[in-house]
Amino acid sequence: MAIKLIAIDIDGTLVKDDKTLAQQTVDTVQQALQQGIKIVLCTGRPLTGVRDYLDQLGIDGDDQYVVTFNGAMAQTTAGKILAHHTLTLDEYIDLEAYARKMGIHFHMETSDYLYTANRDISPYTIAESFLVRMPIRYRSTDEITDEFTISKGMFIDEPSKIDALIKAFSPELASRFYLVRSEPYFYEAMNKEASKGNAIADLGRLLDIHQSEIMAIGDQGNDLSMVQYAGVGVAMGNAIADVKAAAQHITKTNEENGVAYAISEWAL
Repeated sequence: MAIKLIAIDIDGTLVKDDKTLAQQTVDTVQQALQQGIKIVLCTGRPLTGVRDYLDQLGIDGDDQYVVTFNGAMAQTTAGKILAHHTLTLDEYIDLEAYARKMGIHFHMETSDYLYTANRDISPYTIAESFLVRMPIRYRSTDEITDEFTISKGMFIDEPSKIDALIKAFSPELASRFYLVRSEPYFYEAMNKEASKGNAIADLGRLLDIHQSEIMAIGDQGNDLSMVQYAGVGVAMGNAIADVKAAAQHITKTNEENGVAYAISEWAL
């Protein structure tokens, strides 16, 4: 079957290591769009951290789509929310308390702000704020109320600390969340219903696009569910081993315009 929807991760996949888009990638994506293929950026970022790339690629409007917060939210590129799987206040409190117990920095994100209860703000939190263009707000845990719409929580620290956290993570707490390592220094906690795979499955049903007509391209653990779900799963040349094992194809690295190569080879 012809490919009708291509789900593409951003960091380590769509963009180069310096976070820029190669012209070849832009040209190939626009060629796919001209052929009527839906290009859906699927990312751990909020919409604010995706907007520049959407503009450069020429993806806009209420008939184009984006998956944000690692699948916790699906929306049109114009901002209309189609689905949003959130965390409750109690879940946030439990996650934040566990981070403190384990000696790991933690923050949570809404659609508008990044909130941390650590006065000693992690440099990784600052880097995340810059990357996704979302302001940081310090709020103690007792200042967070059930009026906050929480898209995800993030354990965020040195890779060695994240390694230790994952190895020792509470099974009881793990059973309550969708947990995924999106970068060596990020371990993200979301609603159990949230994942990139679930999000593109929902979009496929909405758009009457069969699973076999969907391609997904990614590199990290948070991309695994969509690479597994898609009829054509593609791992980047720089992908982790689990993603490569789940994929039907392995493309070039993000530094070698692997997304452009994948679209040209297996979609156009």
